[in-house]
Amino acid sequence: MPPRRERIGHTIEGRRAVLEALRAGTSVERLYVFETSERGPQFNEILERASALSIEVVFAGRREIEQRARTKRHQGVIATAPDPHYASFDDLVAAATMPGRSALIVVLDGIEDPHNFGAIARTADAAGADGLVIAERRAVGITPGAVSASAGALEHVSVARVVNLARAMDRLRDSGLWIVGLDGGGTQLHTEVDLNVPTALVVGSEGAGMSRLVREKCDFLVRLPMFGAVESLNASVAASIMLYEAVRQRMGAGLNKPLNSQGG
Repeated sequence: MPPRRERIGHTIEGRRAVLEALRAGTSVERLYVFETSERGPQFNEILERASALSIEVVFAGRREIEQRARTKRHQGVIATAPDPHYASFDDLVAAATMPGRSALIVVLDGIEDPHNFGAIARTADAAGADGLVIAERRAVGITPGAVSASAGALEHVSVARVVNLARAMDRLRDSGLWIVGLDGGGTQLHTEVDLNVPTALVVGSEGAGMSRLVREKCDFLVRLPMFGAVESLNASVAASIMLYEAVRQRMGAGLNKPLNSQGG
């Protein structure tokens, strides 16, 4: 049977990503499931939640699943959903700077690889960051590939898109955040800057790093120690190291409560 003639719209693909979307209350229009998929705890929970939410489940053959998939990581489970929702930048800043909190926001300058974006979002969620800030142009957004790479974390992490990243950084500074840029030419090691204070961590693109204007907006430029032949790390790996340096410092300072605004 050929696929139904419908607007595919945004897709969420992969068992973990679909399950996290259902857990987070994301609006899902329909589920497509490979008809011979092996059952397991994740799969059973997906079907149970879909039933509880009255979401239609279509058991389809391999050909239809492959035609609908936009990534190769669908694992035989695809959810169709409305276009992804982005958080308001003002709301993100307001939530991160509530009294008694020490903000941790990740600013991405020109990240174009959805797998890097998804991996950074996954670590940001695990590290309790308040959210991500990305530019509207020349940067990847919440795509099926990014959602899949995040293992569903993008269903929980606030992502704000802004027209001008440099102006957004000015706003973050005005709101009390220190701007820390990760740069190979940084004058300090990543362990030498105080991340207990409200912090915006800036990560540059996979190839060129941070743009000149964004680099100039940083209060500190830090680098990771590199002892091998390779000059730099993957953007998502470098971001993960910085985020967990913030976790290490904050736990050491007694700030071991959830950092994420959704943690209370």
